[in-house]
Parts: sequence; C-alpha cells; structure tokens
Amino acid sequence: MKKFLIPIVLMLALVVSACGNNAANTGSGAADSSGNAANDGAPAANEPAADAAANASAGDAAAGTITYQSETGPVEVPANPRRIVGLTNAPNVISLGGKLVGVDEWTNKNPLFTEKLKGVEVVSEEDLEKIIELEPDLIIAGTGVKNLDKLNEIAPTVVYTWGKLDYLAQQLEIGKLLNKEREAQAWVDDFKQRAEAAGKEIKAKIGENATVSVFETDSKDFYVFGNNWARGTELLYQAMGLAMPEKVKQDALGPGYYTLSPEVLPQYAGDYIVLSRSSAGDNAMMKTATWNDIPAVKNKHVIEIDTEAATYSDPTTLEYLLKIFEEGFLGK
Repeated sequence: MKKFLIPIVLMLALVVSACGNNAANTGSGAADSSGNAANDGAPAANEPAADAAANASAGDAAAGTITYQSETGPVEVPANPRRIVGLTNAPNVISLGGKLVGVDEWTNKNPLFTEKLKGVEVVSEEDLEKIIELEPDLIIAGTGVKNLDKLNEIAPTVVYTWGKLDYLAQQLEIGKLLNKEREAQAWVDDFKQRAEAAGKEIKAKIGENATVSVFETDSKDFYVFGNNWARGTELLYQAMGLAMPEKVKQDALGPGYYTLSPEVLPQYAGDYIVLSRSSAGDNAMMKTATWNDIPAVKNKHVIEIDTEAATYSDPTTLEYLLKIFEEGFLGK
C-alpha cells in the first residue's frame, strides 16, 4: 500500500509545482504590460540595495527624466524638456535655449525676446484649456499663481517664490531644472567677472563715492529703486558695486522701490541717474524746471533705458544693460 501511495504523492507534488511556476510567470507578465512594475521599485531578493538604486537611477535616465529638488519638494521632470510653458521665469529659460511653447504676456511684450518668441502662445494660469492644447512636458510658475493643482495634472509643475533667490541663484536653479547647470554656472562666473571689472573702470572714471539713482516714470508717477528690482539695479549696485544715495537707501532699499512725487525728485537724485521710461509714454515731466534743475540732468549724467526691455534680471537683459551702462558711463 505504501509503495502505491508514493508515486501518487510525487505526481501531486509535480502538479502543484507546475501551477506555482505558471502563476509566477503570469504575474511578471502582467507587471511588464503595465509599465515594468516588477522592475520599478524594490530590489530582487538576490540584488543588493545599492545595485537596485543604481539600476533605478539608470532607468530614470533611460526614460528621460531627472528629479529636481524644488522649494516644494522633489519633482520628476523631463531631462530634456521640449515643450515648456513659462508662466514665470521665461526669460531665464530663453537665455539657456529652453524650448517654450507658452509664455506670460509680460515676457511676450519685451522687445528683447520678440524674435525668440515667434510662434509661442501667450497664456496665463487661467488658460487651462489652452495650456492643455499646447501639450507641455514642463510648466514653470510662481507660488502665488492660481490653479497650481490643475497645472500639476497637465504636466510636472515647478514653482518659485519671487525674490526668494537672488538674480544669479535664480538662473542657476533654472539651469538645474533644464539639466543645464554647467552652462548656467559658466555664464554666472563669466558675468560676475566682467561686471566687476566694468564697475571698477566706472568708479575710476566717475569717482569711488559717486552715487547713482535708478528712476522710472510712467506718465503719472516717479519711482526710485533699491538694489534688486530689475531696471539694472542688480547690475549697478550688486555686481558693479556702485554707490546709492543715502535717501534712496533709507526709503527704497528695504521694499525694493519707492514712489515719488515730482517735487521731491532732487532729494533722491544721485550724481548719475539711470532713467527707465517708455518711448510711448508722456514725457512732459522731462521738460519741467524741477527735472532740468537736478545737477545730474544739468551735467548730462542721465542714462536712459527702455522700461519694456529692462523689467527682468535674466542673462539676456543683463547683457543688454551692461552694454548700455558701459557706453553711458565710459563712452564705449
């Protein structure tokens, strides 16, 4: 009887073993058909954890993604984004050769970017359907924009808090995001060196303690700026190290800008004035005695810049302004 049972037991064991193997094969096949789920995370039993991590990283690279450490946490983004919607920071993207398909209206109005934005749609955070139609693979926005949750559903969305980073650090962050950190760092290093050299040359000509004010007029009001509100302020005060009038330090350095009435302009005017204005605006103030009696105006120490082309602090804008300031201060 025992001899008769042994073959039966062996046969049952073989059947059970075969069923188990078929089930395992069916399971891995289902994982593969749904995106290689079996290979997406945990290491195999005989695979060291370090090797598994390396393989996972290699898998991401092969899939064309990188993990960007944003201010809100890690975000998986394309390693080589080809359809970027820039609701903010579009000029930084343009300066690194990023491929935009959508851009904010202010960047679109800037004459420095007209040629590079041909065929690029103007969008805002409200234009969700339009953004969907653009099929972006990356969206860049500010922390204060609306519909962030919906934008994230359309494409990986990275946000920046305006003013949290200085102008050079911001460019480096965009470089990291676009997987072009080396190019961004190279520009930063080169620009700092050239701007510092220009600053030394300017101070040698106008005097170490000569002051510079940055004004802007818009047909109604005048503004004076601190050292981080575009219009070349980062370049003049931070990179070149030029001096700011005490009254400007007092009222504009903290908030970034300060609104002036025409009669107090002389109190904020430095030995030199950088005047940001629109050629299409009302420039009647430029003909008044209040303006023309300012010593810097009398001495022809006024350098004019186009407001529409000077409201960012990206590499394209800074290079443009560096040339203007070298010509204005040094006559180059």
